[in-house]
This record gives sequence, C-alpha cells and structure tokens, in this order.
Amino acid sequence: MLNIQDMNPKNKTTAGFILLGLFPSCRYPNLLISLILLIYALASAGNSLLILLIWLDSRLHTPMYFLLSQLSLIDLAYISCTVPKAAINYFTGRQNISFFACGTQMFSFLTLGLAECILLTLMAYDRYVAVCNPLRYTILMSPKVCLKMAASTWIGAVAAALVHTVYPMNFPICGSREINHYFCEMPAILRMSCVDTSVYEMVKFVSTIIFLLTPFTLILTSYTLIFLTVLRMNSPKGRNKALATCSSHLTVVSLYFGQAIFIYMAPTSSHTPDQDQVGAVLGTIVTPMLNPLIYSLRNKEVIGALQKCTGRCCSGDRASSLQCCAQKCPIPHHKSEFKSN
Repeated sequence: MLNIQDMNPKNKTTAGFILLGLFPSCRYPNLLISLILLIYALASAGNSLLILLIWLDSRLHTPMYFLLSQLSLIDLAYISCTVPKAAINYFTGRQNISFFACGTQMFSFLTLGLAECILLTLMAYDRYVAVCNPLRYTILMSPKVCLKMAASTWIGAVAAALVHTVYPMNFPICGSREINHYFCEMPAILRMSCVDTSVYEMVKFVSTIIFLLTPFTLILTSYTLIFLTVLRMNSPKGRNKALATCSSHLTVVSLYFGQAIFIYMAPTSSHTPDQDQVGAVLGTIVTPMLNPLIYSLRNKEVIGALQKCTGRCCSGDRASSLQCCAQKCPIPHHKSEFKSN
C-alpha cells in the first residue's frame, strides 16, 4: 500500500531506481545473458572492423562509406550504453541505478537512436543522388556537405534527446521505483509517474512524427524513385549493383523503424513492459549486430577491402598484422577528398 507521502505530486525525489533486468521472468537467465553477451561481442567486433576498413582503405573514402562509418559508430555506442550495465547488474546481483546514471543512460540511448534515424535518411538521400542524379553527385555530396550532414545529425539528435530526457525525469514518481527493463527508457519512467502525462504523450507523438514518420516517408520516397530509375537502366551490372546496395539499406531501415514506431508512436499504456523489452532488444542489440553483416556480405567493395587487409603477408606474423594492413591499405598523408561512386 502506498503512503500519503509517496502519493504527493510534489515528491520529485532524485533517489535511484531498481532495474529488474532483461526479461526477469525468464526461466533460463544464464542462457539469455550468455546469448546477449555473444551478440554484444559480435556487434562490437563487426562494427569496429567496418570502421577500421573504411578508415584504412582509400577506395572506401566515399560519401556512402563515410555515412556508413557514422552508422557503425552509432551502433557501437548504441549497444554499449545498455548491455554492459545490464551484464554488470546480473553478475554482481545489484539492480540499482542512480538518478543521474539513469538520466545519462536515457539521454545516450535517445541521442543515438535519433541520430541513427536521421543518418538513415541521409544515407537514402545519398543513394538517391548517386542513382538518379549521378552527374551532380560530386557537387551534392561533396566532403563539406558530408561533414555538415554528420554535424547536423548529432546536433539535432542531442537537442531532441535533451528535451525528452529532462522532461520525463522531472515527473514526480510515486510508490515503487522498480523499472521492468534492463535499462532506463522513457516509457518505463512514464509508467511510474503519478501525474497526468497526457500533454507529454502528445509532445512525444509529435516528435515521433518529426523524427520517425517523416524520415521513414522520405526514405520510402527516395527508394521508390531509385527503383524506378534502376528499372530503366540498360546495364544489367549497374542495375544489380544498385539493387544490392539499396536492398541492404532497406533491410536496415525496416529493422530500425519497425521497432521504433511500435515503441514510441503508440501511447505508453497500449503496450506491456515485455513488449517494450522485445522492441528494445531488436533495436539496440540485434540490429547493431546485423548491420555490419548486412552491409558487408552483399558489398563487394567491403569484402575486397577485408581481403586486401588480410592478405598473405598478414597471415604470417600476427603481431605485425595491423602494420601490414596499413601498408596494404595506405592512409593518405594529405587531407583526403571523398571520391564519387
């Protein structure tokens, strides 16, 4: 039973929270945490390798791969802001998280999620220009434009995430401070509030339209125009290359936007904590693992760069493998310019 002090709307305490963990009712928690850590290791290795290849191989110094390296960086940080804390809590038996740490985790999660959403839209624009307007590609996707794209992605994501962190974290919380999740997420915080959050739910709905539905619509429009252009191509080789690249992008878009719209578009009360966890696992754990595979397995340039950096000389002295790769994939000493695709 809640006491009167807990029900006081002015009770805006900064006490910590209790994270119940990943699927607390799971019958095989050891197997679950082992699987999550395996996925985390694969995601970290895959995204780190992709970033390294793009940095080392001069053939990958193009706008598309610059944006892809930003996506890998986001995915690497995305999975790292939730899984390590969940694993530490599981192995130590501690479930507490401080108010400040909870707010920091929520801010990091929202920043990275929003940045990925914006970045996927810019990647779709990059492919649209490359396929539908190739003669102006070097102008519309110049190095300066790419840097501005990256900067605007992070600035916009940070600004929006700050609003959606400060607002929910200042709602008064009544009664239990247990979060039925493995990290601090906005819907979980809203469920614990003892005040009417309908106004904020409307703000969240509008933000979802701006940061999810609008980009998703732009992406679908871009790829519709791309496919119409590809169908008119006379070269089978060019058609297959364009379709392979765009299908990889669309797979990632479907994975990311599907779970994001499900969690944030609908009111918090319309889905259960377990459904929130399933969506979060798909978005923050599974997708970062799949992205490097999706972009590398169907991309001959990435596979070629990997084969080049793991050539015969790298198979000899493993201690000098990185030095060997740097020799095979030299980094220009001058300020490199992006190449057109």
